Amino acid sequence: MYHRREILQPARASAAAADGYWLHVSRPAMACRFEVTLPGEVETGVREASLALDEVARLESQLSIFREESLISRINREAGRRAVEIEPGIFDLLVRCRDLSPATAGAFDITSGPLSRVWGFTRRAGRVPTREELGAARSLVGIDGLCLDPASLTVAFGRSGMEINPGSVGKGYAVDQVASRLRRQQIPALISAGYSSILALGQIWTIGIRDPRSPVETGRRLAVVRMRNLALGTSGSEEQSFEYLGVRYGHIIDPRTGWPAPPGRSVTVIAPAAELADGLATAFYIGGEPMARQYCETHPGIVVVMLDAGASRPTVIGDHPQCEVAIVNK
Repeated sequence: MYHRREILQPARASAAAADGYWLHVSRPAMACRFEVTLPGEVETGVREASLALDEVARLESQLSIFREESLISRINREAGRRAVEIEPGIFDLLVRCRDLSPATAGAFDITSGPLSRVWGFTRRAGRVPTREELGAARSLVGIDGLCLDPASLTVAFGRSGMEINPGSVGKGYAVDQVASRLRRQQIPALISAGYSSILALGQIWTIGIRDPRSPVETGRRLAVVRMRNLALGTSGSEEQSFEYLGVRYGHIIDPRTGWPAPPGRSVTVIAPAAELADGLATAFYIGGEPMARQYCETHPGIVVVMLDAGASRPTVIGDHPQCEVAIVNK
């Protein structure tokens, strides 16, 4: 949802802006480009950024449902028959995903893998399932079937045929791991995974949110965000969708109904961690403004920029002392 020309603003208040250049370290992973942007004077950060991006490749090998040898694929094959032992970091990720589900009234649910599969999105070949197919897939979905044992660091499924898909938080989780390494070295950086997951570390960074109603090449912005030590995640249905009998279906599926959420909405969430921002953006895309408002009332420090289909301007919900949002397309 973000265009690179909008991410870095030339008038940024930092030493690097005065010097007139930035350092970029990037590599492809998780079907996008991961990039670390550093102020020009922090040349020592290039090595640390490169080492941090090496970790992203390792995480992709664990989290991808498209790799048969990945940890997630092994869990999906075996956890319906026996408990599968996993490393502490991935175990903690699954715990946080499990806990986020009831906090979002079930709108976020990583056990919705069977729904993505029956709608054809895991093969990037969208299709409308039959009533029987959809019913069978829905019977396999539910966070109550995800059994996590902290004593043994194992995961098991309560129903044979269940699948987990951490795709909605995988990029954010990887961004957080990159940020953790750079934070220990006190290196300021802007860390991004494609256009949908961004973390501003160590100083104020200015990020432009693209207007989804306009082609990417126009560079038209919906809002400008200035933030420090916060992450930004965006959900939208532009990238993956298909049309059938005049109806467009997006890839973001409501696990409570089994049907894709209505297309056309764009949701950006600013939160302390990229993983959380990504997960909440998915949940609020499904649940809409009422869910976003209810969540922000009980969880201070979360900011939401939401543009509903047909709306003339976005709605901003919540606030954070280290975040400023300016609507530029009124």
